Amino acid sequence: MTAQVDHLVVAASTLGEGVAWCESTLGMTPGPGGEHPLMGTHNRLFSIASPNYPAAYLEIIAIDSGAACTRNICATRWFDLDNEALQLQLKQHGPQLIHFVASMPSARASTNALSELGIDRGELLEATRMTANGLLSWQITVRKDGQRLMHGVLPTLIEWGDVHPSNNMAVSGVTLQSLTASLPQTDQLHAAYAAIGLHSVAIAQGQPNLLATLQTPRGVVTLRSKGI
Repeated sequence: MTAQVDHLVVAASTLGEGVAWCESTLGMTPGPGGEHPLMGTHNRLFSIASPNYPAAYLEIIAIDSGAACTRNICATRWFDLDNEALQLQLKQHGPQLIHFVASMPSARASTNALSELGIDRGELLEATRMTANGLLSWQITVRKDGQRLMHGVLPTLIEWGDVHPSNNMAVSGVTLQSLTASLPQTDQLHAAYAAIGLHSVAIAQGQPNLLATLQTPRGVVTLRSKGI
C-alpha cells in the first residue's frame, strides 16, 4: 500500500471567517468548494500541489449552520467539528490547521491494516458532492465519535472515485513544502504510517503538533495545529 497526502484541513467557526483568514494569512482567495449533506458542513478549496505532494490541496471547512445533517449520528461530524473545546479554540483564536487526510488505492485495506495495530480509524462511509465539473464521489473513514485520533496527526483515510478534486483546481500560488507530525511517543505513529505506506510526512518527537510549511504569495508561512 502507498498513501499520499491528499489535503490539509483548516477548520473555522464560519466559512466566511475561513476565507478571510486565508486572504490575510496566505495572501490569496480560496477557490470554490461545496456542501456535504451527510455531515452538514461546507468548504472552500485550493491547490497546494508541489513535487513532493503532487495532488495536495487545502480545505477550509466549517459547520453549515443553515444545513441539515443526514448522517444517522449527526452530533458527531468528521474532524471533531462538534468538539466543544475545538469550537471554542476557533472562536477565540480564529481558523487553524487541525488535521490532514491521506489518499490511497484501497481505503478498506488501509483501514484493516490499522485495525491489526489496534487502531480503530472508523467506519468507511460513502460520500458525494456536486461540483461545477460534475459529481465527486469518495469513501472516507469517520469514527462514530468523530475523533481524528492522536491529536490529529493520524490521517483520515480517503479513496476517491473516478475524479480527484485537484484535477480541476487552478494554480493557487501556494505550495506545500513539508509536513511534519509530532507526538511525545512516536512508536505507534511510526507503525501506523508504515502500515498504510505513508512516507511523505516526517515524524518528530515532541509536543503534539502538525506543522505544515507553505510557500505563499506572502512568503513562507508555517501552519501549526498545536495539539488541538
